[in-house]
Amino acid sequence: MYIWQGSNVRLRPIEPEDWELFHDNDLDSEGARAADAVYFPRSEEGTRRWAEKKAEEEPQGDNISLAIETREGELVGSMDAHHCEPRDGSFRYGIALFRPHWRRGYASEAVRLLLRYYFHELRYEKATAHVYAFNEPSMRFQEALGFRLEARLREQIFTNGRRHDELIYGMLRREFDARFEEA
Repeated sequence: MYIWQGSNVRLRPIEPEDWELFHDNDLDSEGARAADAVYFPRSEEGTRRWAEKKAEEEPQGDNISLAIETREGELVGSMDAHHCEPRDGSFRYGIALFRPHWRRGYASEAVRLLLRYYFHELRYEKATAHVYAFNEPSMRFQEALGFRLEARLREQIFTNGRRHDELIYGMLRREFDARFEEA
């Protein structure tokens, strides 16, 4: 068993040749808004350089960006662990799947792989996910994984001409273990 691989997906470093799919995904403004923000357009060459830089990047402490691919090797999205605080035992994660791969179970398996590593290998005790209040599918996703709503930051986000609340979901290691205990 490879710790970074589940029955449907594996997590791996971002590679320079991934640039084209990331560039295509940048054209999905609604997907970008839901996952993070709508940024200025980037040229193909700019996306190539971004992918090359990501491929060369070493983790910063326990902060890391990873590609998500199917077991057959098809790139379907990315995720990261950030704001890692070893002293407190807490970290945040974010995930973005390319739209054609939504609702196939890839995201939930990728999150479980990441959480298992951070909880069982790095000794973290808490993971959080920040979700925009207009992103109801992401709210349902976090709740289906077992994350609990812990906070609402009122009018924290501005996008698409309006202010929106940011929701913070949390999961403790013991909750993860109870939910996903391996047989």
